[in-house]
Amino acid sequence: MFVASVAYVAASFVTFKIIGPVQDVFFPALAGHASLLFLPHGVRVLAGWLLGWRAIVALLPGVFAVFWFVGGADVFLPSRLIAIAIAVATAPATFRLLATLGWDLSPGRDTPPCWPCIMAAGIVISVIIAALTNLAFGTRPVDFVAYLIGDFFGLFFLMMFLMFFFRFMRHHGTA
Repeated sequence: MFVASVAYVAASFVTFKIIGPVQDVFFPALAGHASLLFLPHGVRVLAGWLLGWRAIVALLPGVFAVFWFVGGADVFLPSRLIAIAIAVATAPATFRLLATLGWDLSPGRDTPPCWPCIMAAGIVISVIIAALTNLAFGTRPVDFVAYLIGDFFGLFFLMMFLMFFFRFMRHHGTA
Protein backbone atom coordinates (compact mmCIF):
# COMPACT_ATOMS: atom_id res chain seq x y z
CA MET A 1 0.00 0.00 0.00
CA PHE A 2 3.02 2.24 0.47
CA VAL A 3 3.49 2.06 -3.30
CA ALA A 4 0.24 3.95 -3.93
CA SER A 5 1.40 7.02 -1.97
CA VAL A 6 4.86 6.95 -3.53
CA ALA A 7 3.30 6.63 -6.99
CA TYR A 8 0.95 9.54 -6.23
CA VAL A 9 3.84 11.75 -5.10
CA ALA A 10 5.96 10.74 -8.13
CA ALA A 11 3.08 11.37 -10.55
CA SER A 12 2.46 14.74 -8.91
CA PHE A 13 6.13 15.66 -9.17
CA VAL A 14 6.16 14.86 -12.89
CA THR A 15 2.90 16.76 -13.36
CA PHE A 16 3.91 19.89 -11.45
CA LYS A 17 7.63 20.10 -12.21
CA ILE A 18 7.83 18.80 -15.79
CA ILE A 19 4.43 18.91 -17.46
CA GLY A 20 3.24 22.09 -15.69
CA PRO A 21 5.99 24.41 -16.91
CA VAL A 22 5.56 23.15 -20.49
CA GLN A 23 1.79 23.59 -20.26
CA ASP A 24 2.22 27.15 -18.93
CA VAL A 25 4.13 28.07 -22.10
CA PHE A 26 1.39 26.78 -24.42
CA PHE A 27 -1.68 27.53 -22.26
CA PRO A 28 -0.82 30.58 -20.13
CA ALA A 29 -4.48 31.20 -19.23
CA LEU A 30 -4.48 27.96 -17.23
CA ALA A 31 -1.22 28.73 -15.41
CA GLY A 32 -1.48 27.59 -11.83
CA HIS A 33 -5.07 26.33 -12.11
CA ALA A 34 -5.31 22.90 -13.69
CA SER A 35 -3.07 20.44 -15.46
CA LEU A 36 -4.16 19.17 -18.86
CA LEU A 37 -2.21 15.96 -18.14
CA PHE A 38 -2.86 15.15 -14.47
CA LEU A 39 -1.08 11.83 -13.87
CA PRO A 40 -2.11 11.53 -10.19
CA HIS A 41 -5.69 10.88 -11.34
CA GLY A 42 -4.46 7.69 -12.96
CA VAL A 43 -2.83 6.65 -9.69
CA ARG A 44 -5.96 7.24 -7.63
CA VAL A 45 -8.21 5.44 -10.17
CA LEU A 46 -5.92 2.42 -10.42
CA ALA A 47 -5.47 2.36 -6.63
CA GLY A 48 -9.24 2.54 -6.13
CA TRP A 49 -9.75 -0.25 -8.64
CA LEU A 50 -7.01 -2.53 -7.25
CA LEU A 51 -7.30 -1.81 -3.53
CA GLY A 52 -10.95 -0.87 -3.03
CA TRP A 53 -11.52 0.93 0.27
CA ARG A 54 -7.89 0.28 1.29
CA ALA A 55 -6.93 2.87 -1.34
CA ILE A 56 -8.02 5.60 1.08
CA VAL A 57 -5.36 4.58 3.61
CA ALA A 58 -2.83 3.85 0.86
CA LEU A 59 -3.24 7.22 -0.87
CA LEU A 60 -3.76 9.49 2.13
CA PRO A 61 -0.07 10.05 3.05
CA GLY A 62 0.86 10.82 -0.56
CA VAL A 63 -2.12 13.07 -1.22
CA PHE A 64 -1.51 14.94 2.05
CA ALA A 65 2.20 15.34 1.18
CA VAL A 66 1.36 16.77 -2.25
CA PHE A 67 -1.18 19.20 -0.78
CA TRP A 68 1.44 20.24 1.79
CA PHE A 69 4.02 20.72 -0.97
CA VAL A 70 1.62 22.84 -3.03
CA GLY A 71 -0.03 24.84 -0.25
CA GLY A 72 2.18 24.61 2.82
CA ALA A 73 0.33 25.12 6.11
CA ASP A 74 -2.81 25.98 4.11
CA VAL A 75 -3.24 22.19 3.85
CA PHE A 76 -5.19 22.50 7.11
CA LEU A 77 -7.77 24.92 5.67
CA PRO A 78 -11.22 23.34 5.53
CA SER A 79 -11.36 23.55 1.72
CA ARG A 80 -8.01 21.73 1.44
CA LEU A 81 -9.00 19.02 3.91
CA ILE A 82 -12.24 18.51 1.99
CA ALA A 83 -10.27 18.31 -1.27
CA ILE A 84 -7.94 15.70 0.28
CA ALA A 85 -10.94 13.64 1.38
CA ILE A 86 -12.42 13.93 -2.13
CA ALA A 87 -9.12 12.89 -3.73
CA VAL A 88 -8.68 9.73 -1.64
CA ALA A 89 -12.28 8.54 -1.26
CA THR A 90 -13.98 9.18 -4.60
CA ALA A 91 -12.35 6.42 -6.66
CA PRO A 92 -13.02 3.55 -4.22
CA ALA A 93 -16.52 4.87 -3.50
CA THR A 94 -17.30 5.08 -7.21
CA PHE A 95 -16.01 1.56 -7.93
CA ARG A 96 -18.13 0.27 -4.99
CA LEU A 97 -21.19 2.16 -6.29
CA LEU A 98 -20.68 0.79 -9.81
CA ALA A 99 -20.40 -2.75 -8.40
CA THR A 100 -23.60 -2.23 -6.41
CA LEU A 101 -25.32 -1.11 -9.62
CA GLY A 102 -24.19 -4.32 -11.33
CA TRP A 103 -21.01 -3.15 -13.05
CA ASP A 104 -18.34 -4.87 -10.95
CA LEU A 105 -14.88 -4.11 -12.33
CA SER A 106 -13.03 -5.68 -9.39
CA PRO A 107 -9.82 -7.41 -10.41
CA GLY A 108 -9.93 -11.17 -10.18
CA ARG A 109 -7.70 -14.12 -10.97
CA ASP A 110 -10.06 -15.52 -13.55
CA THR A 111 -11.28 -12.19 -14.89
CA PRO A 112 -9.05 -10.19 -17.23
CA PRO A 113 -9.21 -6.43 -16.65
CA CYS A 114 -11.56 -4.50 -18.88
CA TRP A 115 -9.31 -1.51 -19.58
CA PRO A 116 -11.93 0.47 -21.53
CA CYS A 117 -14.32 -0.09 -18.60
CA ILE A 118 -11.71 1.19 -16.14
CA MET A 119 -11.20 4.22 -18.41
CA ALA A 120 -14.96 4.84 -18.40
CA ALA A 121 -15.06 4.52 -14.62
CA GLY A 122 -12.11 6.92 -14.48
CA ILE A 123 -14.14 9.48 -16.43
CA VAL A 124 -17.06 9.10 -14.01
CA ILE A 125 -14.63 9.49 -11.10
CA SER A 126 -13.13 12.57 -12.75
CA VAL A 127 -16.54 14.23 -13.18
CA ILE A 128 -17.34 13.61 -9.51
CA ILE A 129 -13.93 14.81 -8.30
CA ALA A 130 -13.95 17.89 -10.55
CA ALA A 131 -17.46 18.89 -9.45
CA LEU A 132 -16.76 18.37 -5.75
CA THR A 133 -13.34 20.03 -5.91
CA ASN A 134 -14.79 23.04 -7.73
CA LEU A 135 -17.41 23.31 -5.00
CA ALA A 136 -14.76 23.04 -2.26
CA PHE A 137 -12.50 25.67 -3.81
CA GLY A 138 -15.14 27.81 -5.53
CA THR A 139 -13.15 27.84 -8.77
CA ARG A 140 -14.18 28.91 -12.26
CA PRO A 141 -16.18 26.64 -14.60
CA VAL A 142 -13.28 26.62 -17.07
CA ASP A 143 -11.22 24.90 -14.37
CA PHE A 144 -13.86 22.14 -14.21
CA VAL A 145 -13.34 21.43 -17.92
CA ALA A 146 -9.55 21.58 -17.53
CA TYR A 147 -9.76 19.13 -14.59
CA LEU A 148 -11.77 16.70 -16.73
CA ILE A 149 -9.33 16.93 -19.62
CA GLY A 150 -6.32 16.57 -17.33
CA ASP A 151 -7.79 13.62 -15.47
CA PHE A 152 -8.76 11.80 -18.66
CA PHE A 153 -5.38 12.23 -20.30
CA GLY A 154 -3.55 11.57 -17.03
CA LEU A 155 -5.32 8.22 -16.63
CA PHE A 156 -4.95 7.37 -20.32
CA PHE A 157 -1.21 8.11 -20.50
CA LEU A 158 -0.48 6.42 -17.17
CA MET A 159 -2.30 3.28 -18.35
CA MET A 160 -0.42 3.38 -21.66
CA PHE A 161 2.90 3.81 -19.86
CA LEU A 162 2.14 0.88 -17.55
CA MET A 163 1.04 -1.29 -20.47
CA PHE A 164 4.29 -0.64 -22.35
CA PHE A 165 6.34 -1.02 -19.17
CA PHE A 166 4.84 -4.41 -18.30
CA ARG A 167 5.07 -5.54 -21.91
CA PHE A 168 8.76 -4.58 -21.89
CA MET A 169 9.25 -6.43 -18.59
CA ARG A 170 7.53 -9.57 -19.93
CA HIS A 171 9.52 -9.40 -23.16
CA HIS A 172 12.79 -9.24 -21.22
CA GLY A 173 11.73 -12.01 -18.83
CA THR A 174 11.66 -9.90 -15.68
CA ALA A 175 7.91 -9.90 -15.01
